[in-house]
Parts: sequence; structure tokens; C-alpha cells
Amino acid sequence: MHGARRTSLAVTACALAALTPRAQAQTPSPLGEWQYSAGIPLEKLYQPNQPDWAVRLGVGSTFEPRYDGSDRYHMMAGPSLDLRYKDILFGSTGEGFGANVLQGQNWRVSVAAAYDLGRRAHDDPTRLNGMGNINPAPLLKIAGEYVVSKDFPLVMRAAFTRSFGGSNGWTADLGAYMPLPGSNESFYWFAGPSVTFADSNYMQSWFGVTPQQSVDSGYRQYDASAGLKSAGFGITMVYFVNKHWFVSADGALKRLLGSAARSPIIQTKTEGVCDVSINYQF
Repeated sequence: MHGARRTSLAVTACALAALTPRAQAQTPSPLGEWQYSAGIPLEKLYQPNQPDWAVRLGVGSTFEPRYDGSDRYHMMAGPSLDLRYKDILFGSTGEGFGANVLQGQNWRVSVAAAYDLGRRAHDDPTRLNGMGNINPAPLLKIAGEYVVSKDFPLVMRAAFTRSFGGSNGWTADLGAYMPLPGSNESFYWFAGPSVTFADSNYMQSWFGVTPQQSVDSGYRQYDASAGLKSAGFGITMVYFVNKHWFVSADGALKRLLGSAARSPIIQTKTEGVCDVSINYQF
């Protein structure tokens, strides 16, 4: 019984602490969609009486590919933000700005506005020369999460995203994660897999080569089709220095699949990302 209480306490604390905002979450990266909201569905299940406001501010850095399919990496840094009001409204560098429109004790459905930074030829001039830019664009995101139970805190998440501009396409990210053994009052971690699907507009924008792009870049012409884009696995960790300050870290590996993996513009089918942030919660 005492061991069960310790496990419940660790999971509860994990749920309360794991809102880890990302520095540049809206850029294409191998992070699974669940990593942007890890722990949020567990909060209400284990601790239903939440304060009206939850505010977390910080700064972070991300080490990630220059673009999807690149074997060259760069470091990006910036602020991190996560604001929540009464389990209804939220603003986050990971999830965007939106609202939970439907919800229960162990599930929620949200609608949010976010932003994609796109891809520019100068991200890698030697390999993207002649490919043109994928312009930055606003995103509409519809997401749902479901927790199996307190005894089996598996969280399943689905997120559907539409770009208005840029690729003008849809993506669907499906993932699941669980708290891992070893979590305690000051250190918590999650892990889980995710898969991403995309429509033909998205795939052609990011991985296709039009006749004009083929002439300008030297790549062979290529038509990317809708379907499975990638599969990956991620880990999220949180360490609380004290009740206000905490450090979060994320790591993920992703494997491009389907027509994305066959694109002539990619240099590698497998890529990773890691980010670290220092945050203060009020």
C-alpha cells in the first residue's frame, strides 16, 4: 500500500510539473506532438483542484536539423511560455494559443492557432539552392487527448494541423506516452512513440521537386504523395530545483517514411532533436 502511494505521488507530481514549453516548437522537428503537452491531461485526473492561473516562463535552446531530412544541424534559442486559465484557455510556445472546447475528467479536445516558420533556401544554400522557400504561415490545430486511468496512466494524443499558406496542407500526428519508473517528487520523465501522416499538399511542398525546381536546383523531378510521413520515439524529462525553478529536457528520434523517405532532396532518413529549457513557475 505504501509503495502504491509513492507511485501515485510521483505520477501526480509528474503531471503537475511536466508542462514544459519549447523554445521553437513550431518549426518542423522530430519532436512528437505529445511532447509539447506532456503531462497536461494527467493534472486534472490526479489533482482536480487547480488554481485559476498557471504561468510558466523560461528560456531554452534546441539542437535540430536545418530542415526536415537534412543531415546538418543548428542551434536555436528563444523564450518559452506556457499560460493556462481555468483549464479552458491556454497560450504556449508548444501548443499555440487556444481553448479546450470539450473535456471530461480524463480527456479533452482543444482548438488552437499556431505558427510554422517554414523553410528558407538560405537554411542550407548548397542543398536548397533553386528550391525556393516555404513561407511562414499560421496554423489551425485541433487536438484530442485521453488518459486510460489512474492505475494505468497511458496518455493517447491525436493532433490535426492545417497550414494556411506555406505548404497549405494537413498533417495528423498520433502518439502515446506514459510516466516512467524512477519518477519522484523532484524528477519526472515520460516516453512514448508517435507517427505522422500528411496530405499531398504538405508532402509535395516539403519533399517534392517541381519541373521548375528541378531545372533551378539540379534535383530530379519528384512528386511526393500523401500518406505516412514519419515515425519516432521521444523522451521528456523535468527536474525541479525548488518549487519555482525547473529544468526540462527533451530528446527524440524520427525516421522519414513513405514518399518523404524517397525524396531526392533529403540527406538522411533518420534525424534527431534535443532541447533544454530553464523555467520559472509562479
